[in-house]
Order: sequence, then C-alpha cells, then structure tokens
Amino acid sequence: MGERNYIDLLALQTRIKESITDAFPGRYWVKAEIASWSPRSNGHCYLSLSQSRSGKSIAEIRAMIWKWKYPLLTQSFESSTGQRLQAGLTVRVQVTVSYSELYGISLFVEDIDPAFTLGEQALERKKAIEKLTAQGYMEMQKELALPDLPYRLAVITSKTAAGYQDFCHHLLDNPEGYAFQLDLFEALMQGEQAPASIMEALEEAGEKNYDAVLLLRGGGSELDLACFDDYELAVAIATCPVPVVTAIGHDKDVHIADMVAHASVKTPTALADLFLEAYEAQDAILDRLAQRIGGSLQRLVSGSELRVAQADAAIRQAVQRRIGQLDVLLQRSMGRISRGLLHKYADVARLKDNAVHRVQFAAQARVSAEVSKVALKEALIKASDPRSILALGYVLVTGKDNKVLKTVDKVSRGDRIGVRFSDGSLTAKVDEIYSDKIDNNQVKTA
Repeated sequence: MGERNYIDLLALQTRIKESITDAFPGRYWVKAEIASWSPRSNGHCYLSLSQSRSGKSIAEIRAMIWKWKYPLLTQSFESSTGQRLQAGLTVRVQVTVSYSELYGISLFVEDIDPAFTLGEQALERKKAIEKLTAQGYMEMQKELALPDLPYRLAVITSKTAAGYQDFCHHLLDNPEGYAFQLDLFEALMQGEQAPASIMEALEEAGEKNYDAVLLLRGGGSELDLACFDDYELAVAIATCPVPVVTAIGHDKDVHIADMVAHASVKTPTALADLFLEAYEAQDAILDRLAQRIGGSLQRLVSGSELRVAQADAAIRQAVQRRIGQLDVLLQRSMGRISRGLLHKYADVARLKDNAVHRVQFAAQARVSAEVSKVALKEALIKASDPRSILALGYVLVTGKDNKVLKTVDKVSRGDRIGVRFSDGSLTAKVDEIYSDKIDNNQVKTA
C-alpha cells in the first residue's frame, strides 16, 4: 500500500485552537444552567454549564472562574439576589472561549448578570400563575370556611426563626388572655429543598383536625423567598383540606403561595393580629348582643312594671268596690243578727233565770246534805280521839323509845315507861312483868 497523508494530533489541535480563537475573538453573553459547581482549595471554581429541552440535556460545556475573579463575582451576585451561586440556577454569564490542546474547549467566566436570574424566575412565576389559574387552583382555598374562633392552629416554619418567636409572643401573650393551641410542624423555609419540606408538613397537618394551617416566614431576599413561587407547593396549598393562611416576606412581596392560600398577611405579627382580631370581633358581637339583650330586658321589665301597676290599680279599685259591697251586706247582716240576738237574748234570759233558781235550790240542798255528812264525820272523829278515850279512865303507855306499847313482850324489867292520862303524864320503872300467855292465874297489879 502506498503511504497515506496525515497530520499529527498536536497540529490538528493547534489548527482547531486557531480556528476557535479566530471565530470567537471577544466576550459573549451566554444563557445556561449551572449543572455543577465546584470551588477548589486553590481559589479557582470549576463548573459545568448546560442547556435542557423537555427535561433532557442537549448541550454541556466545562467552564472555569479564575481565583482573582471568583470572590468578586460571587459577592456581587449574592448581594444583588440574596442567594449563593450553586447548581440548578439559570444564569446569564459573560464568557471567553478557550481551547486547550490537552483539555479541549472550555469557557472562562468573566461576569455574571444577577438581573437575568431574577428575570428568569419572574417568567417562571408568571407561567406558574397562569397554569394555576387555568386549572382552578387559585380559588380552591377561598371556598373553605375559617371558624369564627380558630383555636387549634398548625404552624409550618423553622423552630429557630425569629418571626416564629415574634408570632408566638404576640399571639399567646395577648392582653385579653385569649387562648390558642399551637402545634409546630418544622420545615425548611428557603432553598431548593424547601418546597418539598413544606409540602410534607402540609400533608401531615392536613390529616389532623386543625382550624387553620399557618405558613410562616419572616422575610428575606427575593431569591430566598423564591421557593414560595413553586408550582407544586402552590398546588399542595390549594388542595389542603384545612384553610391555609400565609405570612411570608415584607410588604412588597406577594408570592404564589399567598395567592392560592385562604388568606395572607405580610408579617408574623400581622398574622397573630389576624386571629386576635377574630376573637375581638366575636367579643364585640357578644357585647352588642349583651346590650341588645339588656335593652330588651329593660323594655320588658318596664312594660311588665307598667302592666303590674295597671293591674294593681285595677285590683285596688275592684277590692274597694267589693269591700263597699261587703260592708253594705255586713251592715244588713249585723242588723238582722242584732234583732235576732235581742229576741234570742230575751229567751235566754228567761231560761237563765229559771236555771239559776233551779241551781240555787239544788245547791242549797246539796250543801245541807254535805253539812250533815261533815257533822257526822266530826262526831266520829271526836269519838275516835285518844284524848276522849283517855277521859274515860284509860291510859296510853310508851316505851323507852317513846313508841306506844301495845304488848308486854317488848318491855323488860328495869325499863322506864311513860304513862299518859287525859290530864297529864308520868314515868315509871318496871319491876315485874306479867303475861296473859304465861301467868293466867296471877293477879296483875301495877
């Protein structure tokens, strides 16, 4: 075979490099997504830029930021957007095209436009809003009813967030003493993982019997809050079975999450005020009801008092008329009774006189009989008087104990005895004692 013509690799690479240098002599602004991001310890940053279509990568190239540019570019981007440069961001970068015989083609990043990144997010946000509106998600939460007195509240936020502490203090330490039950569901509130983390907390809270779910964050940069413009998160909020109330960012920030929620306020303190005002409104309603009830009761009492006064006057008049009628009847009855009593008294007087005569006669007869009985008893008493017996010649003998002796059995020789006569008494000493039971044949002498 004959010898073929060829070119060595270095020569080929040199010609490619010269062609590329001639074709891309200056700097170019390129729109791309950061596919990988790798700062190195030597100060340089290596990254990959890519382009996708329908979810599939259609172009990719290596890029590099020199160490003397890297701090300036990252600081400028972060101060403008509030977010770190990282994989996943769509950016517009100014690059120069370089070709190395060893490493091939690559890009050197000279500048990064932060305004483009914000604009891309705004475009995505607009598309998400249009899609949510077309699918009917924007009004789903508005159809839910928030209770007049929401008590059980689920709070989705970061436990260490200053806004959460302000919210709890303002809500729970309210001067009126309104009580609430707060349950915290922790979630990431910024970054790529935030939508998924919030959606997980929403699902968990939605399965429980809460009066409302509160999505809480205390402000931040536009890119910090970009997660709240996520389409999937908006769908999760819209389909939550519990009313969702958001408090994200400051006055100038309105996010898709705010749009699809049942209600939204700007700050955690305003969110606490929303619920406090609900309780104050119910208090005001109760006060008005109390005033209406008090007024109705006052009118009812006044009307009742008037009716009672009228009834009292009518009763007084009826009683007076009745008393007058009864007085006339009483006078007539008293006349009839008086005349009847006079006739009756005359009859009674005659009966009384007859009875008095009969009683006097019976009493006299009874007294005479009783006098005779008393005289007879007096004669008997006198006849029974020991003094009368003693007058007949009998004596009364007493022993040493001054008791009447009725038998000689209680007397001994030498005893002193008393002898009572009708006209006096004496004492004697016993020398001999004779008993009828023993000395029947002896003569008994004193």
